[in-house]
Parts: sequence; structure tokens; C-alpha cells
Amino acid sequence: MTTESSASRFSATDSAHMARALRLARRGLYTTHPNPRVGCVLVRDGEVVGEGWHERTGEPHAEVNALRSAGERARGATAYVTLEPCSHHGRTPPCSDALLKAGVTRVVAAMRDPNPRVAGQGLARLAAAGVETVGGLMQAEARALNPGFISRMERGRPWVRIKSATSLDGRTAMASGESQWITGAEARADVQCWRAQADAVLTGSGTVLADDPSLNVRLDAAALDIDGEVRQPLRVVLDRQLRTPPTARLLDLPGGVLLFAGPAGAARRGALEASGAEVCAVATDGCGLDLEAVLRELAAREINEVHVEAGAQLSGALIAAGLADELLLYVAPSLLGDTGRGVFALPGLECLSERVELDVREIRRIGRDWRILAGFERNPAQ
Repeated sequence: MTTESSASRFSATDSAHMARALRLARRGLYTTHPNPRVGCVLVRDGEVVGEGWHERTGEPHAEVNALRSAGERARGATAYVTLEPCSHHGRTPPCSDALLKAGVTRVVAAMRDPNPRVAGQGLARLAAAGVETVGGLMQAEARALNPGFISRMERGRPWVRIKSATSLDGRTAMASGESQWITGAEARADVQCWRAQADAVLTGSGTVLADDPSLNVRLDAAALDIDGEVRQPLRVVLDRQLRTPPTARLLDLPGGVLLFAGPAGAARRGALEASGAEVCAVATDGCGLDLEAVLRELAAREINEVHVEAGAQLSGALIAAGLADELLLYVAPSLLGDTGRGVFALPGLECLSERVELDVREIRRIGRDWRILAGFERNPAQ
């Protein structure tokens, strides 16, 4: 029978095995796009007989890898899996069928699959075949591992993380625009890991014109502890009037570039497409692009996580529209003065009741700087 249980219904041993499955799932942090990160541990008679995780899209899922490592020892085992086993044919066959064929007798899933094509059907299929199935063990941890996939399935848009770097007095640059470098080398290297786990890096045309950024991942596979090549995220530029020059550095790098433009920018489309960019027209909303439409289009392209590195205007607009989910802020131990440039443009906030509340989830020292990870409370985490 398929059930949903609270953590109190599970033993300490169950929790230990699921914690191991979650650690395995994290090994796919940089490689599974657009699939979720999933881990699986097989246990029989108190002994771990097989382990696996989903390594890359198109390759076997976590359950199949664990079954292969277990062989015949999987018969009669309990499978601890961080996400409900799939029940449909996608890029690979259904994992629920593989578990049944291997003779697994109990399946513990951390959470149900938010994909409407699965959504409880995988566990139901196993239960109908006589397998004991139970869900909900360490569900919060499992959801935290796949915020983008869950957001795309449940809300129809990617998870949006805004990254910024500031001085201790909240300035991102001098009044002249000089900003290199506010934070140290260690913090800048840390940003590369966040880019690597994102499916897209998003910025505005103002940042492209001012800084000519690359917005690519500048770490090798060894630094990320992965096998094979480093996947480059899609670079996304919101460019209502198509001001991005065809010679922009980001157009000459692997990973692809997608420019979102309004109707007024159509005249410059040809030159940019000839330089390797894809141009997508979206409606305008007031003085800018319709940000919700942009995110819906990215979701349709199977983009799970969007890493934003943009100026105060675009970052502020995402926050004001309620479309920012998370803030990744690097704070340097320095002061730039009251004429320096601010982090977010949030016009219209006139009293404390209108302030944007944050839930600080982590503060960690990175070199000489501090990294703050916080969620926007009006867009609560999954």
C-alpha cells in the first residue's frame, strides 16, 4: 500500500540510508539537467548491497545504476530513493519496472515526483504489484536538492537565484561604475560553482554593454569533481531593443545564447543571429519585457535553475514582480561610501510594512568575504 509518512514513522536506520542516498544524489549537481538529481541505496538484511545516482541526462537513472551494482543481491532488498521511481517511458525506461523485475520488496521514497506524468503513479504501480511502498522520509532535504525541477513542474517557471557582490555598506560599485574587484578570488571562484549548477545564466543588455561579460563556467571537470566535460549553461540576455553588439564576448563561447527582445528590436535581429545568438520575441510590460513570459519560455525549454547576474534595475524588477526565489550575496569587508551604486532598484517602498523580507538560510566565510544565502519570504521555498 502506498502511504505518506512523517519522519517519526521511520527508524534511525531508514534515515541513515536515505541520508546516504541524498549524498549520492548531490553528485549529479552539475550534470543531470534537465532531469532531477536522484540517489538510490539498496539494503538487504541490514547490508548495503547497491548504490547509484543519476549521472547524466539520457543515461540510466539512480535506481538502475544501484540495481546493476547489486546484481542478484537486490532480490528482497529495500530501495531508498530520493525521488519517486518513474513509471513512464522518457529518455529511459520506467524505473518502477526495473525495481519489480529485480525483486525489490520495499521502496522508501523521500518525496513524490512533481512531474504530472508520474505524480504518485510510480509508487502506486509498485504497491499494486505487492511491494511495500512508503514516502516522506527526509522530504524537505530532497526538495531542497531539486528546487528548479520542482519549480518548473509545480509552478511552470524555473527557480530564480539572484547573485550579487557588495561592500559592507551595500554598494556594488563606485559612482563611476568601477567594480573590479569588490570581492576576493575565492568568492569569485565560488560563483563559478553556482553557475555550473544552473541551467541558464541571465543578465540584462545594460550589463553586456557595460562589462562585456562571458557568463560561462571557468572551472574544469576536476574542480567540480565530475567525469566528462563541463556543461556550459545557456546565457540569456534580456534586451528589449537588441542593443547587444554582435561582437559581444558571450556570443563567441560554447553553451548557446538566447536574447529576449521586444517588437522594437526586430531590425537588428539578423546581425545577432549571424553571430550565433537565438532571438526570442516576447511582449513588453510597461517599460520592460514581460518577465513572467520570459520565465515561462525558459521553462518550456526545460530550464530548471536560472542564475541571475545583472544590474540593480533588472534584479530589482525580478524582486518587485515576485519572481525571485533566492538571493546569493557576497559581502566584502570594505566600505565604498554613500555615492556608490546600490544593489537593487526598488522604487516605491515608502514604509517599513512594504519592505522585502528574507529568510537567511546560510552564512559562510569564503576567503576574506562572507556568502549569504537567503530566500525571499513572499516567494517561500518549496
